[in-house]
Amino acid sequence: MWIELPNIWIAVINILGIPVCHLGIAWLSTCLPARMFQQQLAHTEQANGDWYDHVFHVRRWKKLLPDAAPWFRGFAKGKLKSTDSIYLTTFIGETRRGEFSHWLQIIAISLFILWTPYPASIIIVLYAIASNAPCIINLRYTRLRMVNLLHKKQTRTHAS
Repeated sequence: MWIELPNIWIAVINILGIPVCHLGIAWLSTCLPARMFQQQLAHTEQANGDWYDHVFHVRRWKKLLPDAAPWFRGFAKGKLKSTDSIYLTTFIGETRRGEFSHWLQIIAISLFILWTPYPASIIIVLYAIASNAPCIINLRYTRLRMVNLLHKKQTRTHAS
């Protein structure tokens, strides 16, 4: 513990601060310009998300995850609403935005160890990882599937 605080303040800061980190970073991420998350799409034949589903069985549990973006008027990623190339490109960028948000949440919440004594500090770090890693895995899985779908769509368009 690097910062000494009374136990009551540690509890109050952690109980209030961790949800504020989750929601605050999610909100701030939705405020960032979309161009920050648009990149050149790289496609490989393996870029279809199968690895993530094989290792993590993403399809079994992905529907259990909340999508907080709509809470902040962000881009909903729970359902594919179109296969239009522009929509798919936007969707792919929004998966990057979501992943960025969850990585920041892991870092921010892990900083709570600065005042949280051992062994509770270990619980904080484990919580930061456990509450965000499934979202990151799902976003990567979804992004790879969307890149694959977009590539197939563009290949068909160019072949016609």
